[in-house]
Amino acid sequence: MNRNPSAPTWPAATIAEGNGVRYLQLGTPWVQGAMRIGKPFAIELEYVQRMMVWLLLRAGGELDKGHAVQLGLGAGTITRFCHEKLRMQTTAVEINPTVIAACHTWFHLPLDAPRLLVVQQDAAAFAADATRAGSVQVLCVDLYDQEAAAPALDSEAFYADCRRLLSDDGVMSVNVFGHQSSAGDSARRIAAAFDASQVRTMEPTREGNSVVVAMKGASFPDAPLLAARARNIETRYRLPARKWLQMINPLPPMPPAPASVKIREII
Repeated sequence: MNRNPSAPTWPAATIAEGNGVRYLQLGTPWVQGAMRIGKPFAIELEYVQRMMVWLLLRAGGELDKGHAVQLGLGAGTITRFCHEKLRMQTTAVEINPTVIAACHTWFHLPLDAPRLLVVQQDAAAFAADATRAGSVQVLCVDLYDQEAAAPALDSEAFYADCRRLLSDDGVMSVNVFGHQSSAGDSARRIAAAFDASQVRTMEPTREGNSVVVAMKGASFPDAPLLAARARNIETRYRLPARKWLQMINPLPPMPPAPASVKIREII
């Protein structure tokens, strides 16, 4: 029971299992994350695999260097992968303490481990902290409430804060799924913060999850380099990186602004 009436009441994390997969939910049918019990460090959900498209874009192909931050913990999939598989310094930011507890109890997230920090905090406040500017090489944003209606944070100002978090060679991937939101509108807000030339979209999954990836300063690699990196990622990490190459698209041109209408006063 929440004895402090001014304290926030978070939806409780609940666990479901089926066919060897453990799911995280927040009291609704919407799945917030999943883990195959026999392969806890693999990435089970297709959209989460696609969020790892940033692996193709790291400058110099340095897949396991730098600081990786996840805004929104979910079932801890990306956090586990970055920490255990890539051996990166890893920070996860999650506002709901029941999600953090569930990840420690049910989803193989260590309570205390080198290179790993789990922060209970509003992701907007974390991103807006100017002392963290330029400290992150990889940023993954996956922020949803229990209804999964739309991204919890999806403003141009928020994405500008995310850009400021990144180092000059940093890259961000965002899940912009929502049954009451527009992936195209979200992508345009990201482009307004990053510049459209630095943003790519991925084709949506069958479930409707759309992933947008943005680079802060580095140029997008050319096709031969991307192909070589994709082969390396598939060999090292068993992720379908060559399929990703067929799904990455530049933003469509912005529609022209409507022409202004001049009204002549008639006397």
